[in-house]
Amino acid sequence: MELKYTRKNVYKEADGKQLKAIYKYAEGYKKFLDESKTERGAAHAAERLAIEHGYKPFSFAEKLKAGDKRYFINRQKNVFLIKVGSENVEEHGVRIMVAHVDSPRLDIKPNPVYEESGLCYLKTHYYGGVKKYQWTALPLALHGVVMLPDGKSVEVCVGEDDNDPIFYITDILPHLGREQAAKPLGTAIPGESLNAVIGALPAVDDEEEKETVKAAILKLLNKKYGLTEIDFQCSELCLVPAGKARDVGFDGALIASYGHDDKVCAYPEMTALFESENSPHTIISVFSDKEEVGSDGTTGAQSRIICDVIDTIANSFGANPIIVRYNSKCISADVTAGFDPEFASVFEKRNTTYINCGAAISKYTGSGGKGGSNDANAEYVGWLRDIFDKNGVYWQMGELGAIDAGGGGTVAKFIANLGIDTIDVGVPVLSMHAPYELISKADVYSLYQACLAFCK
Repeated sequence: MELKYTRKNVYKEADGKQLKAIYKYAEGYKKFLDESKTERGAAHAAERLAIEHGYKPFSFAEKLKAGDKRYFINRQKNVFLIKVGSENVEEHGVRIMVAHVDSPRLDIKPNPVYEESGLCYLKTHYYGGVKKYQWTALPLALHGVVMLPDGKSVEVCVGEDDNDPIFYITDILPHLGREQAAKPLGTAIPGESLNAVIGALPAVDDEEEKETVKAAILKLLNKKYGLTEIDFQCSELCLVPAGKARDVGFDGALIASYGHDDKVCAYPEMTALFESENSPHTIISVFSDKEEVGSDGTTGAQSRIICDVIDTIANSFGANPIIVRYNSKCISADVTAGFDPEFASVFEKRNTTYINCGAAISKYTGSGGKGGSNDANAEYVGWLRDIFDKNGVYWQMGELGAIDAGGGGTVAKFIANLGIDTIDVGVPVLSMHAPYELISKADVYSLYQACLAFCK
């Protein structure tokens, strides 16, 4: 028995075989990231992978039985993957893993297209907690869906292919930026100035048209997608950083990408579920939406849908859904702030999480005096620790920065409010909420092993 706790670096502990497994797993994760820039993209990817693993569509009217594997895509943005086990669900509950697949971005406004001084723009409204200055002078891609009259939908993805154009938000040159440089970072770039350039070629066939560039752009959009300007009002479009997930460093031990928060947790929970077909537990893997803006709405974690899914499982076996929820256990799989030595003052070194040191457990989040937090009880933390230790999972525990430095929350409290024991287990991230975030391959693999232990 070791009396002293020592945090372990996964890379230092790994042998050649383990290191190979870590790097191989990262390649699958990077592929998932590249097709999951938005929650719709993540839902499409999850559906495809679920079908490949033998999952069939879920129905609330269905009576489930042991061995059933089902998937449910709620409004194209919220995913439920369900594996029905052999054990009594009333006695043992269900094992639940929840990650969110929405990320900070720039949403397109309902009336976005305008022309000014020979340039055509799209107006945006930032989504989630962003540092606005980070979104200027950056290659951007346009993703989403537009509803045309009579229910026809058109998917849009421009800026990801090497032959695509990208979109761009300008910033003032330093030669003229003295006034801007004197402002605090939070106000130097107003939200209403985050407007993306989408064209500059004027139409030449209409001499009476005043906004000739806008007219030309609308003609291009109508020709390619069949949309008119009013159709933007029936759309979900957003700008995200263009480009793929990339290895970082000469050794490729890290990954930089848009959307690690929180696909870096969604992918491990999903792949762990797929690897747990022989588990006796009934397991639900959830991809949630709207976490970055409060988890409200039909696809957020505060929606009743998760209760409806659990109730359907319970009713299939004549079980009391209240007792099923009471005996269930949940991992709220969400990222936390990894210690950044360049910004050490906002962390408390003894109680933070570190890159390369494994899956990150956060007993509580919130801000200040744990405000807005689910604070997991000692019994549940101890139960989870025993499972991780018995299965050789590398894990660490920490807080989301220093007490008075700020704070944040996850979906954990919404699941716990249903009477389900819940705790946050995720991955440490550097530059969280930036257009490109940084994580360790060792940590995402450790979270996969943690989810696998939880499932099995």
